[in-house]
Amino acid sequence: MVIFVLTLIAVAGAFAFFQWGGEVLLKSATPKGHFEAAAAGGGPDYAKASSWVARPGLANDPSLWLPDGMTPARTGGAAVFYIHPTTYLDRDRWNAPLDTGGDTEFRTRLFVQSQASAFTAAGQVWAPRYRQAAFGAFLLKSGDAQKALDLAYSDVAAAFDEFVRRSGARPIILAGHSQGALQLARLLKEKVAGKSIAHRIVAAYVVGWPISAMADLPALGLPPCSADQQVRCILSWLTFGDPANPDLVLHAYEHSTGFSGIQRRREDVLCVNPISGTQNGVAPPEMNPGVLVPSANLLSARVEPGRVGAHCDKGLLIVDGELPPLGPYVLPGNNYHVYDYALFWGAIRRDAERRLAAWQR
Repeated sequence: MVIFVLTLIAVAGAFAFFQWGGEVLLKSATPKGHFEAAAAGGGPDYAKASSWVARPGLANDPSLWLPDGMTPARTGGAAVFYIHPTTYLDRDRWNAPLDTGGDTEFRTRLFVQSQASAFTAAGQVWAPRYRQAAFGAFLLKSGDAQKALDLAYSDVAAAFDEFVRRSGARPIILAGHSQGALQLARLLKEKVAGKSIAHRIVAAYVVGWPISAMADLPALGLPPCSADQQVRCILSWLTFGDPANPDLVLHAYEHSTGFSGIQRRREDVLCVNPISGTQNGVAPPEMNPGVLVPSANLLSARVEPGRVGAHCDKGLLIVDGELPPLGPYVLPGNNYHVYDYALFWGAIRRDAERRLAAWQR
């Protein structure tokens, strides 16, 4: 577990230095050689259960985990498509193979357990295995890096197609974190915007990756969530403490081109508060139904209500209140990227249920 936490920090650090970093970080994180699709092995067959980390009927499904003291609620009628963040930390190739085993498998299951479990009261979770881009792919603007991200997206898109085929006419919740959120944003642009399936979307949780309200949202086909029971909308946030310094995260972002073809600007970063459920929202700690707090041995967790609040400020979600002990896992600039889901686990769970009920009315 200690090794997991330390490597989790490395993943979050890679995000913070996205496409920009020091020589030491570049040398220690950039995959060796050039991109080769064959190095990641053959593509997944999403008709097979083995190509999924979580899906209905799968044995030992990590998304069905719950914190101590919680009992399973009756599952809502939604189908949930969740894309996990980067869990492959080796440098031997640009994309992870599907069957990684070992530490990568452990990290993948733990992310699904601690993040996707927030949605199980609203519906059944489908979480695909995919040939994720190695975390070094986020450190450079290069042909190799873009090819790695494209390969990862091709798997996510194929998994989504299978998910749609199997989900019938159910309402759909979309969710992702970090690399998973980046892939989800592209999925919204290419598979949802302007398509009939957009009417089935309850909400999309694009968490831990900056989304521009001006340069990205118009191409994603859904507006930001401006009310807590609004449906067919996007929630997105980047979690920081106060004082926040997002320079490491937003330096490259504000010099990049958005999905709409115009340049992204720092002042346009979308912030939807997961506690209030509203864009640029403010919520005191008593409104938060629960922070996910791990036990001392990190083998279980409990939910503590009323501990952490948050408010949106200049595109960032700034946490307020009595934070649980976070140790050394807060990144430079008071960046709480590692805790984007944990600090608001109960709020996300409540939010998904509310929006599903609104969609079903």
